[in-house]
Amino acid sequence: MNHQDIPPKPASPPRTGSLPKIHSGTGSAPAPESVTWSQPRHDPAPEKHTNRKPALWKAFLVVVILAVAGSLVWLAVWLNSSPGTDAAKNDAQGVLQTTVTPPATPQPLPREGVAPPAYALGDCFKDFDPQALTSTLVPCDTGHSAQLVATLTYPESAKYPGAEPLKAKALEVCQAAKLGPAAKNFQLNYQRSFPSSTSWESGDRRVDCYVTADTGDVINASVLP
Repeated sequence: MNHQDIPPKPASPPRTGSLPKIHSGTGSAPAPESVTWSQPRHDPAPEKHTNRKPALWKAFLVVVILAVAGSLVWLAVWLNSSPGTDAAKNDAQGVLQTTVTPPATPQPLPREGVAPPAYALGDCFKDFDPQALTSTLVPCDTGHSAQLVATLTYPESAKYPGAEPLKAKALEVCQAAKLGPAAKNFQLNYQRSFPSSTSWESGDRRVDCYVTADTGDVINASVLP
């Protein structure tokens, strides 16, 4: 072999510029400690973070609203439990009377032509008709067919509750009536009377409860204690 045909081995390896040197073979090349790129590196655009300030303000506003609502509820409860509230509530519902004080319509009796606004608790009525414009009052130890045993009077400033509420209130008044031992000697029924819208406008504020006998003037004693 003519060694002159082989070009001489260079004294130093060829220059590869700025590229990293890669070794041949099956093994992978070691990673360079650093690489300088010829073009400036562009970082990806930063992620856009959601602005949380509006959400924080909304949460703060909800907390404030809840706190105010809680304060109002507490104030309402406190006012309802404050002294004098029960009395005002009772005034709005009316004043119940089941005891004859002062006494019923005084003597002399009988008295004819007595209008309902003049009826007094304990009065006894002959030939009683709840729809009549006037009645005849008699002593309770004489024959009569009805007696006024309980009343409830609304204040003048009260608004008309309506027929059904007044009817229910009249039932409560009759249930609150207190009867004496004499009531067991007669066949009695409860009968209710309450203002109409027209009579309410004219000043009628009273709900009445009577005990009545369907068989006529057969009661000869007061049925109140």
